[in-house]
Amino acid sequence: MAMRIIGELFGRSPFGPLVEHTKKVHECVDELRPLVNALVNEDFDEIERLHDVVSKLEYEADRLKHGIREQLPRRRFLPVERVEIDNFLRCQDRIADKVEDFAVILTLRKTKIHPDLKDQFLDFVEQIFQVTGTLMGAAVELQNLAEVSFGGAEADLVMDLIAGLGEEEWKADRMARKLSQKIYSLENELDPITIIFYEKIVLTLGAVANHAENAGDVLRRMIIR
Repeated sequence: MAMRIIGELFGRSPFGPLVEHTKKVHECVDELRPLVNALVNEDFDEIERLHDVVSKLEYEADRLKHGIREQLPRRRFLPVERVEIDNFLRCQDRIADKVEDFAVILTLRKTKIHPDLKDQFLDFVEQIFQVTGTLMGAAVELQNLAEVSFGGAEADLVMDLIAGLGEEEWKADRMARKLSQKIYSLENELDPITIIFYEKIVLTLGAVANHAENAGDVLRRMIIR
């Protein structure tokens, strides 16, 4: 009886599942690079295939998210506020959603990338990976952070990673603006629908980085609570 009561008070830690959810979200992000490469190479059949891959990964991330949320209301003692765990899940969920949105956009129209834009598009995607990769490095420490009550050297390490996350997202924002400027400099060569699709691509990729930064902000609040 005593062990059952203790189990009800403390429950199963959500931080291991949170790390698994983070990894699944990052699997979605990993598909950005092949998606953009397929776009640049005008391999539209590959885009369709990759869309299916992303859709499946996003669904798997959703299932993990729902499982974590179903456990949270039964908890009594956690080293951080439940609302912050839910906020972190929400930010991560939005990352996966935006990757899926990006894949969907690429399937709607066989849009070709202007030769003068290819390198900038590829560089922009690599910068998105800098942002999400930094978040991943911080977020996978959640379980270790929980074991030390979100303090000590482990927390300092994660705080350093989060500080770098903001800088990487700022770089992504600058690259997005420069890419948009380049797109509109070619408006005499591009039809309006193509420009609209380019902008949708840039905005959706930028949103991936924005939500990654937001997830980092939530993680920071968990540590400095």
